[in-house]
Amino acid sequence: MAFENLRTQAQVRTGAYAGEIDEGLRAHMLRVYNYMVSGLVVTGLVAYGMFSMSFVMEGGQVVGLTSLGAAVYGSPLKWLVMLSPLAFILVLSFGIQRMSFGTLQIVFWVFAAAMGVSLATIFATFSGESIARVFFITAGTFAAMSIWGYTTKRDLTKMGSFLIMGLIGIIIASVVNIFIGSSAIQFAVSVIGVIVFTLLTAYDTQRIKNNFLEYREHGEAVAKMAIMGAVSLYLDFINLFMLLLSLFGNRN
Repeated sequence: MAFENLRTQAQVRTGAYAGEIDEGLRAHMLRVYNYMVSGLVVTGLVAYGMFSMSFVMEGGQVVGLTSLGAAVYGSPLKWLVMLSPLAFILVLSFGIQRMSFGTLQIVFWVFAAAMGVSLATIFATFSGESIARVFFITAGTFAAMSIWGYTTKRDLTKMGSFLIMGLIGIIIASVVNIFIGSSAIQFAVSVIGVIVFTLLTAYDTQRIKNNFLEYREHGEAVAKMAIMGAVSLYLDFINLFMLLLSLFGNRN
């Protein structure tokens, strides 16, 4: 009888502990998604604001650049604008251990704004209707894959090396195509990229979940992990959106 009581108490404690872990995991994932969505909002607002201040429109068509647009997008400064998000990613990735949580937050918001500046030209390139349509397609695809990555019992880590190789291939092909300008290569990169970033969304979601379960008792490190997890999912969303836009967007 005493043994049965002890076993019952142990089961209750184990169940309560598992419940605390599940609650902590849900709170952590909610923080990750909140950061990610907030970053997307900042990027969208900055992108549209920069477009409005930089491009002259007539009859729904771009007919010129304002002085700000000429300085930012019509000069060699455009290369700095294009590459600045990459610099922020490197800072976030390699500086996370040295930065405080507050500093990491600031760098994340500045990164989201810098990405907005670099993406402002999509409003000059594609119609607003197609941008909205592709955004909602991206959001639906992202949500479905992220939910699958969170709930599946399948170990997705085996896909990691394959996806990284695919990502490297996409980057190399994209850089080469800057100089070649081949529409066939651009189409192939877009199609393969959509597949890679769709799978990366599920992979990264499961990785963020597993990292929390492993390091959940590390205090500030967990808070930093929420931001870095948001960066990963944010990049998956942005890249998926841009690739789908190149495939299905209506150009002005």
